[in-house]
Amino acid sequence: MAGWYDRQQTRIGDALRAACIVVLALVVCLSLYTPDDASAQTVTPPTVSDARIGVNDGKTRFVLEFDKPVPYKIFTLAGPDRVVIDLPSVEWNGPKSGQAEGRGLVQGYRHGLFKPGITRVVIDLAGPAAVSRHFALDAGGGAGPRIVVDLAGAARTEQSTEPVESAGWAAYADELSRSSPVPAALAPVPNSTRRTIVIDPGHGGVDPGATGSSGIFEKKVVLEFGKILRDALQATGRYDVVMTRDRDIFVPLRDRYAVAHQVNAGLFVSLHADSHKSAGLRGLSVYTLSDKASDKEAEALAKKENLSDVLAGTDLTGYEADVTSILISLAQQSVKQSSAQFAELLVAEMKQSVRLLRNPHRFAGFAVLKSPNVPSVLIELGYLSNSKDEAGLRSDKQRKAMAGAMVRAIDQYFDRKEQLERS
Repeated sequence: MAGWYDRQQTRIGDALRAACIVVLALVVCLSLYTPDDASAQTVTPPTVSDARIGVNDGKTRFVLEFDKPVPYKIFTLAGPDRVVIDLPSVEWNGPKSGQAEGRGLVQGYRHGLFKPGITRVVIDLAGPAAVSRHFALDAGGGAGPRIVVDLAGAARTEQSTEPVESAGWAAYADELSRSSPVPAALAPVPNSTRRTIVIDPGHGGVDPGATGSSGIFEKKVVLEFGKILRDALQATGRYDVVMTRDRDIFVPLRDRYAVAHQVNAGLFVSLHADSHKSAGLRGLSVYTLSDKASDKEAEALAKKENLSDVLAGTDLTGYEADVTSILISLAQQSVKQSSAQFAELLVAEMKQSVRLLRNPHRFAGFAVLKSPNVPSVLIELGYLSNSKDEAGLRSDKQRKAMAGAMVRAIDQYFDRKEQLERS
């Protein structure tokens, strides 16, 4: 397919070129989302070979270069100001998130899997701007096919009412929706006598989270630890374990705690790893929900973690009403009390295997903890900005010791709960 396209490219006009993009998008979609078809798997996804920023005459140009043409969708979001570009799933060989310095109106950009079949690129704007034009270029002059976005300064960034789609995007989206398997609805395991634990590895996909002293992203560290904790819990034979994500993909905050409701979870454990301007700061900490933060550091951390949806280029219109309704439900003080009891058990066990932050049980308004009926904690496993904490979180021995301590705390929590239920 690719060879035919290369041979014919110079002979086709705009109409045929657009048709080829559609066909290619469909082939890529089928190759990625029909895993039972071995022959389709031989078609490789598009690759981003470069991402670059240029400034000229007061305007800023953002360019993505590929090994083959791809369709795209583009829109802007305000407060904070961002430009979002959605692509088919791509391999990324260009500069990584956080590695490229911003220029002109581009403060920086991130990329990652937003949902199955969609890679999202989020451009953070350095100031109010508008997309003056965007277009696709064919391969030529030693460069591959490109998507070009030109930005111009504006009095304010206007939020898009509707995304703008390139030729071929509608066909790709339609084929993606028809060829992607419909995810099974989450539900409690039938006839299971085991408790269900939801493990929530923070961030993911287009939201990398904190960056470690070596350049590793929080999303990778917490996902790896989450799998170790899952395996340790399952090995007891006492628990069913559900993960909010088991790969590098973005999950909105409200969808994370919704999982706990769907599976009737007994506990929700959200995993994170912080960073700090002081490289000497280190230690694990455990957070539970409160409408009043225990200290300024906890309040600042909650604000940062609650920005996950914003960082992923999500439109939060209507979100506040949802949060408000959940906060009303949080009058169920027993859930808060259970969360705090579990946090204290965690702290007592974790101090045997890892260094703790001063006053390790803290409180703040984390959005991901706002389940009205499932006891929930957020664990900051350590500081990736500290080389010793980062090394520990990349050590199999240390991670297994930490997971073992968490399992013991979970066992104790449910042992006490079962004793109370029998009394």
